[in-house]
Amino acid sequence: MATNGALPSIVTTEQVLHMNDGVGDTSYAKNSSHQRSGVLKGKPILEESMRRLYCNMLPKCLKVADLGCASGPNALMVVNDIIDIVESTSFNFNISAPIFQFYMNDLPSNDFNTIFKSLAQFYETLEEKKGPGFGPCFINATPGTFYKRLFPNNSIHFVHSSYSVHWLSQVKSTPNPYFSQ
Repeated sequence: MATNGALPSIVTTEQVLHMNDGVGDTSYAKNSSHQRSGVLKGKPILEESMRRLYCNMLPKCLKVADLGCASGPNALMVVNDIIDIVESTSFNFNISAPIFQFYMNDLPSNDFNTIFKSLAQFYETLEEKKGPGFGPCFINATPGTFYKRLFPNNSIHFVHSSYSVHWLSQVKSTPNPYFSQ
């Protein structure tokens, strides 16, 4: 305890939980079927929200952030779904689809290389499915924690998160009067 009237310093530690990287047997990429199921169950909500947003804004460049994208096959599944939703909406209204800008966010320890290694195949599949006239689609990594600011004001049109925002809640412990600490 300080005797000069100053408050004692408080030492805090922060524990960061993350998925196993790479593509091995214990990696997130190989063990993410539960998360995939959650994304599929949430797809109707994604479709309604994305259509409503797109029809109200009609941006020339649609900017989407996926918080907690992780790595592996699920990371680009949502990107593909959003492109399909916006493309079909554009077709129905006889307007040009926008340019797509996706910001894939996760902790800096995430294996973004797994995502980047799959981009060539992803873009090739998009072109096969959509045709050579498909507009540009840019995919970036935005490493960082969403406990802090990730993007400038008014820079993102839509934020998606399926299995990460629940980490924002914290367990508050209160002293138990029956046990000494």
